[in-house]
Amino acid sequence: MIQGLIGKKVGMTQIFDDDGRVLPVTVLKAGPCLVVQKKMNDVNSSKKVQLGFVEDKKVKKVNKPMMGHFRKANVPPTHVLKEFFVDDDSLNVGDTVKVDIFEEKEKINVVGTTKGKGFQGVVKRWNFGGGRATHGSMFHRRPGSTGMCAYPGKMIKGKKLPGRMGGKNRTIKGLQVVKVDTDRNLILVKGAVPGFNDNYVFILKDSFKRR
Repeated sequence: MIQGLIGKKVGMTQIFDDDGRVLPVTVLKAGPCLVVQKKMNDVNSSKKVQLGFVEDKKVKKVNKPMMGHFRKANVPPTHVLKEFFVDDDSLNVGDTVKVDIFEEKEKINVVGTTKGKGFQGVVKRWNFGGGRATHGSMFHRRPGSTGMCAYPGKMIKGKKLPGRMGGKNRTIKGLQVVKVDTDRNLILVKGAVPGFNDNYVFILKDSFKRR
């Protein structure tokens, strides 16, 4: 069994379950992925395979080292490569891993990059309340005082200040698979997944245990 797959976020929609309740779901295109390389760690005896995400568009501008890497595996070039753990030797270089490794009602973890919102102030970034908006207070969306006077006379590390917001790797754990479409390589996951539409995500089986 393999730990997971590379996918792409398609978007969000809603479906009805068997009881007639509306479920918000995120549609993920999971695979197909090609096995590009097999790796073995002699220190802890862990096994990994490197997967490449197969897409409809042709990959261009591949540098010579990566082109040699793909030619050695006898597979077409891919945009995204990612290593996943495996617990057996059933996969070989050139094999295809599809969405059928997942099942309905299974728990998964999804790794993605959150939406980047650029440089933001403390009100948007940290939900500060701000000051009065009337009577010339001149203190509307400012952060306020940031340090001490005499002792220790410096700003404490980790102070909430304006800065870059979003654009970080985040893992959402315990998402439930609602439906698996093996014909179109789609997974419908209950809830939200980090990132914009068409962002690459890594879909991991929550039940996978390294041996």
